Amino acid sequence: MGVFTHEFATPSCVAPARLYKAMALDFDNLFPKIVDSVECVETIEGNGAAGTIKKITLVEGGKSRYVLHKVEEVDEAKRVYNYSIIGGLGLPETWEKILFETIVTEGPKEVGGSIRKVNIKYFTKGDAEVSDEVLKSNQTRVEGLVKFIEAYLLANPNYI
Repeated sequence: MGVFTHEFATPSCVAPARLYKAMALDFDNLFPKIVDSVECVETIEGNGAAGTIKKITLVEGGKSRYVLHKVEEVDEAKRVYNYSIIGGLGLPETWEKILFETIVTEGPKEVGGSIRKVNIKYFTKGDAEVSDEVLKSNQTRVEGLVKFIEAYLLANPNYI
């Protein structure tokens, strides 16, 4: 088994607590309402804490597909939300799982806002590798999602 790691940070003008709540704590409710391709998020097992498994159903190109999302760690005080993709769309047969370690921190004092730091670990089977193209594509998707949520939060100041 191989492990390939990719780290990056996405700045946001949204306060850390709001961004964390939207992207981690309220994910199940918020994403199906505002992300067109997310049809629903169902809890398959657990109560939202570590060990919880969620099924995220996506509709892309008229086809319904899903991702199995396992909560690995939730620490509201530190604004940490770690999860794995353990099955479904986006997990090639040559990969065991993809682990996303995320933390939302304060942005620089002179700028404000927040920074969402992500450390992605790809666990592969055998001698399978992860290409630079896949790393960059996933980074672009994650950064785009942060900016999408940021735009929603800025347009909806009453969302806490």
